[in-house]
Amino acid sequence: MPKLLLTQLQVNIANCPAGKVKLDLFDSNCKGLMLEIRASGGKTYYLRYVDNRGKTRQLKLADTRDVTLAQAKLLADKMRNKIALGIDPVENKKSIKLIPTFGDFIKDSYMPYVKGYKKSWKIDEGQLSIHVLPHWGKKYLDQITKSDVISLMGIYQTSHAPASSNRLLVMIRYIFNLAIRWEISGVKANPTSGFQLQKVNNKRSRYMTQEEVKALYKELLCSRNNMLQYIVPMLILTGCRKREVLDAKWEDIDINQRAWRINDTKSGYARHIPLSDGAIKVLNSVPRFNCNWVFPNPSTKKPYASIFGSWDKARKDAGLGEVRLHDLRHGFASFLVNSGRTIYEVQKLLGHANIATTQRYAHLSQDTLLDATNSVNTALCGVFVPTQILAPARIQLQ
Repeated sequence: MPKLLLTQLQVNIANCPAGKVKLDLFDSNCKGLMLEIRASGGKTYYLRYVDNRGKTRQLKLADTRDVTLAQAKLLADKMRNKIALGIDPVENKKSIKLIPTFGDFIKDSYMPYVKGYKKSWKIDEGQLSIHVLPHWGKKYLDQITKSDVISLMGIYQTSHAPASSNRLLVMIRYIFNLAIRWEISGVKANPTSGFQLQKVNNKRSRYMTQEEVKALYKELLCSRNNMLQYIVPMLILTGCRKREVLDAKWEDIDINQRAWRINDTKSGYARHIPLSDGAIKVLNSVPRFNCNWVFPNPSTKKPYASIFGSWDKARKDAGLGEVRLHDLRHGFASFLVNSGRTIYEVQKLLGHANIATTQRYAHLSQDTLLDATNSVNTALCGVFVPTQILAPARIQLQ
């Protein structure tokens, strides 16, 4: 390894000897600086050093066509300073190469992980595919900044409600938290930190009257989807979620014990639904198919992926176009409370872990409230009813 005091002239005229692939020249005036001269005519500056483990490493500095010898010496001095401070530039380069793009992290790490436990992983997949990956897919994780988050959320919020925007922000925050927890190279901070969720007023509830339920049922009987006349009443009579009813299996229903075990719930815990006379009547009248599903699609003998089309027509024909399927669950809670059942009973039947959630559904009608306040008067048996009405006193002007 020839060592000499390099000059710019020597760098310019130096050639690789015939028969050799390359020639390495070390500068005696700059520790570790090496000039590599290749048979092809290319020339590159390198820094050779010993790392903390005693291993000799070689770091590429620049091509001789891009920097002068003086500039190469400055680069070498700067890198040696970093090495002295414990920063290994070769390891740093390796770490940078290990940083995945946002798209690769989603495909290789995030989606395989959430598919293992998250029921709504398809929603995540769709949201990311449509709204995030087109903007961030090719960016490396360490390149995504708060400004990128501001820009993305600004675009999303122009066409989506606050609740939807909050869900997207929470998902992105979770993605970066996972990257930090898994110690993904280059990810030191979460770019969503400090972002506040928008205020959401999602307490909209639509409660149907008995007359509206009758009008709806009339349309259900006329529906081209013959199973709708069983599915919707089951939703109303049990207060269960749409997916719970659509995925119901005969093996989980005990007609004799009037009980239905729902294994796959939103909370992740199995719960038991007591079956009312009406629910039993629905189950006894529903057509039986050669399958284990209670309300299958007659064509496929499998649960419906969606019943929105037939439901949408039925509700509109009944004059209830604003009523959602989930409002049937609201209605179940409303009928319970208006019938005098306690909020705790409603909580148990709806399967809520937190009673605060149940209170959203526990709508009390004005008639029920009036009835309740009148019960006080009844209990007191008219104690405060005056026996005679006194004429107002006359005011005499002086």
